[in-house]
Amino acid sequence: QVQLVESGGGLAQPGGSLRLSCAVSGITVSGRYWNWYRQTPGKQREWVAQLTSGGGKNYADSVKGRFIISGDVTKDEVYLQMGSLKPEDTAVYYCHTPSFGSGVWGQGTQVTVSA
Repeated sequence: QVQLVESGGGLAQPGGSLRLSCAVSGITVSGRYWNWYRQTPGKQREWVAQLTSGGGKNYADSVKGRFIISGDVTKDEVYLQMGSLKPEDTAVYYCHTPSFGSGVWGQGTQVTVSA
């Protein structure tokens, strides 16, 4: 079974940092694209960052320069390093790969940014 499990969320102050992890099982991290999305209740899910199969990185304008996506093919984990956090970054963050049809999603991890 393919499974993605996010962790690392929590409470941070504005200007602080958090690192989210996505543990991957059932498939490899290598050879495919990976994304991070986020969603606030009542809002549509928003794409945040992408790691391509060739190691390229793409970011939403709202997080560019503040967030870094990366992967570790040995550990089968994908990461989102978040810095200079803002209250508007508050959301549930989801790991995603588009490899299988509409893709595979994790269960999400809550990030709250508040003074």
